[in-house]
Amino acid sequence: MTIASEHSTALTESFPGDDEALHGSVERLFRAPDAEAVTRECQTLAACFLPDAVVQWRDGEVSGLDSGPHTLIEMAVEPRTLRVLELRTGATERHTWQDSIAWVGRLVSGRLRQLAETANLYEAISRLALAERLQRALYAIAEQAGAEHNMKDMMSSLHSIVGSLMYAENFFIVLFDAQARTVRFPYFVDSQDPDIPDPECIRPIDEIEHSLTWYLLHEGRPMMGASHELERQIPGPHRRAGPPSEDWLGVPLKRGDDVVGALVVQSYRDDTHYTDNDRELLTYVAQHVQTALERRQAHEELERRVTTRTAALREANRVLRQQVLQRQRGERLQAALFRIAELANTSDSIENFYAAVHRVIGGLLYARNFYIALLSEDQSTLTFPYSVDEVDGSREPRELGRGLTEFVLRNGKAMLADRSEIDKLNDEQILTTSGARSLHWLGVPLIWNEKSMGVLAVQSYSPEHTYSARDQELLTFVSYHIANALQRKYTTESLKQAYASLERRVTERTRALALANRDLREQIAERERVERRLKYETLHDSLTGLPNRTLLLQRLEQALAHYQEDPASLFAVLFIDLDRFKVINDSVGHLVGDDLLFQVGGRIRACLKTRDVVARLGGDEFAVLVEGITDPAAATQIAERIIDQLQTPFRLGAKEIFTSASIGIALPTPEYTRPEELLRDADSAMYRAKAEGRHRAAVFDDRLRREALSLLELEGDLRRALTRSEFVPYYQPIVELAENRVVGYEALLRWRHPERGLLSPADFLAVAEDTGCAEAIDWQIFQQVFVQARALARDEGFISINVSGSHFRSPDLDQRLLDLLAEHDVPARLIRVEVTERALLENPAQVKRMLDNLRAHGVGIALDDFGTGYSSLSYLHQYPIETLKIDRSFVVELPDEGEGHSTAVVRAIQALANSLRMQVIAEGIETEAQKAALQRVGCRFGQGFLFAQPAPATKWLRAPLSLSL
Repeated sequence: MTIASEHSTALTESFPGDDEALHGSVERLFRAPDAEAVTRECQTLAACFLPDAVVQWRDGEVSGLDSGPHTLIEMAVEPRTLRVLELRTGATERHTWQDSIAWVGRLVSGRLRQLAETANLYEAISRLALAERLQRALYAIAEQAGAEHNMKDMMSSLHSIVGSLMYAENFFIVLFDAQARTVRFPYFVDSQDPDIPDPECIRPIDEIEHSLTWYLLHEGRPMMGASHELERQIPGPHRRAGPPSEDWLGVPLKRGDDVVGALVVQSYRDDTHYTDNDRELLTYVAQHVQTALERRQAHEELERRVTTRTAALREANRVLRQQVLQRQRGERLQAALFRIAELANTSDSIENFYAAVHRVIGGLLYARNFYIALLSEDQSTLTFPYSVDEVDGSREPRELGRGLTEFVLRNGKAMLADRSEIDKLNDEQILTTSGARSLHWLGVPLIWNEKSMGVLAVQSYSPEHTYSARDQELLTFVSYHIANALQRKYTTESLKQAYASLERRVTERTRALALANRDLREQIAERERVERRLKYETLHDSLTGLPNRTLLLQRLEQALAHYQEDPASLFAVLFIDLDRFKVINDSVGHLVGDDLLFQVGGRIRACLKTRDVVARLGGDEFAVLVEGITDPAAATQIAERIIDQLQTPFRLGAKEIFTSASIGIALPTPEYTRPEELLRDADSAMYRAKAEGRHRAAVFDDRLRREALSLLELEGDLRRALTRSEFVPYYQPIVELAENRVVGYEALLRWRHPERGLLSPADFLAVAEDTGCAEAIDWQIFQQVFVQARALARDEGFISINVSGSHFRSPDLDQRLLDLLAEHDVPARLIRVEVTERALLENPAQVKRMLDNLRAHGVGIALDDFGTGYSSLSYLHQYPIETLKIDRSFVVELPDEGEGHSTAVVRAIQALANSLRMQVIAEGIETEAQKAALQRVGCRFGQGFLFAQPAPATKWLRAPLSLSL
């Protein structure tokens, strides 16, 4: 109102109307509740000065429009929305109304600022109230985690807390286990949905698949909107669960980045919807609800564990108390039994024993009335050697009758009875009791030698003292020990007599044992002599008396251990083998051979020191361990001395025998760990000495070690190559020399080694024959040749396969080859079998039978390397041979011109073959001169590097039959 007072004079002068109307309009302006009311009052005030004035709002970001003939004046700016209040008028003379309109603008601006400040204050108060409600709700949620009420009450309280923040009449909580793929609805309140899930039921998540809740759990982000709108927004198929809602708001419960559940509120009312503030608020509240749920679940799990542990401890305490009671009862019983056993061994009178037994039983159960009844020796009378009773002062002996004591004796079982049971037995005339009548009676038999010899009984005349089945078991158990004690007491005299008899028998037995002991010592001495003899025979050779392999390895192991401790303790191992000993055995007999071995052992022994060991390993093999040598040369000198000694003739009966020896020497190195390794390497060195000409010594060195390792590696590679089928046939053409036309192929063995490349038979065949792999390798080659035969031979030529002599030791070689031909459908005429003269010598009858069978079926037979062996003409008519192959050694020696020795041999072979109508093939042709020389002597066929080197079948399948040189 200050502004109105300052300008009242100017207003009166410029305002032609009523002064009160002006003041009233100003008062209404300052009471205007919002911007629209301020606009109306501003219009009224402006009209007082300018009747055609029009007041309107313009967006602050839009510049004023072109006014044309009118005048635009900015009256005020609303602080919150930055809208501009403009006045439009057609008057152009401003000096008459400009100050008044400016004054109205200041009034309007002031009121707008007051309204903006008031609105800001209300909003701040609202936010503060909302924050206070949210804080109270979070405090309430946190308190629920530690409250004493159950989970259901906690869930209801959480519902009330959420309801205090937003509309939550319909509210549910779902928990999700991602590993088990299950969900549970621990709380569910819905005013429209009648299908309320069981809060304890855990169901597979597939039951709610494609529902809004399912998508909420899988997406892991809040979802808000009407149910039908959300169903249109979800990316996949949807399935409606429950009635449709007007608005649906769900937020996930998360543990880190993992979704573990969700909170959902929904509205079925048209006038109630959720806002973004509600979504953010529920998302924030969900974090604290998840924390409260986890804390409450952890608290309940802890309480459950504490309850379980408390119950287990309570049960363990109960069991422990029972065990303590049983232990105490057991200790009392054990003490009682120990006391009974102790009484049985004392020398007190029998009366004191009975009284002591009474006291012991009284410590276990009520025994104020107690007696012991025993049968007489003739078992007709019942005596009572001990009786204490508060009613019956004494019990006299009596004849056996039908009392309780006699009943127990007859049945041999304990009896527990009260007065009613006793009266019933009396009425049934089973018992006839006499004397004082007890209220409770317990009697157990005293048994020894498997017979009831007495009764132990206790009884009670007062209802305060009763007996139970446990008392019966206890007294029965004690009765066995009492019976044993009584038996020992009553048999003391007989024991004394037995002791005297025993002493007499012990004396006699001692005398007999002394004699037996003397005999036993003699037997032990004899056994020791036998054991020494057996031990000697176990460690020595029976023929020569020298140590055997076992003793040598023991001494060698000791020497190797000393060397490993002190490398200066050098020693050597000599492996000795007699040269041509088998010839001596076969010519003069085994007895002379044994005598020779005996003398050889003596000569070797004479060449050594006393500490050195000479051992016979078997057959004609000896080994020597030489210790204390200074250098390797000393071992060689000893070996040469042994060789010289063995070179001297041996006189065996009427015969003079000469022999020699080959010796291998092995010296220790740090690589050796076992004595067998030294012996093995000495053996390898001995074989090298034999290979170098025998009658000499050889030292094992790195070259031999490498050769041995290489040989071992090659053996392993051969066996692996067999399993991996690495052996393949290479084919060398056999050509007609005149036209260089291919008439056949010879299949040659090759090994495709994975590391060493292609190997020829010279690189491995000897090792294969030694290891027994050669035949298996050949059959692999035969199999591949027969597969490729028809394609290579082209139904005109032939394929030659080399069959070694070892194959002919198998009696079914011919049938196996024929079966293989039939298996691969190869005509027999396409195959030639090449054999050597050596194979024909080993078993002529069997080889002839096989070759005849093969030839009868159409298989060709060729004699390989003809001219290098015996070259017996009997082979040519005895065996079904149709082809002779001249060895390459003759072909290589053929002169370029004229005649020579090799030419004469080849000419003779060709003439012999022509006369027998056999085919001749020359091997190893490498030059044109050799080819021409063969043609001059009439040889038509040949093979060699001049024509082609061996190659795989794939090469010859594509090659022409005529070769170009």
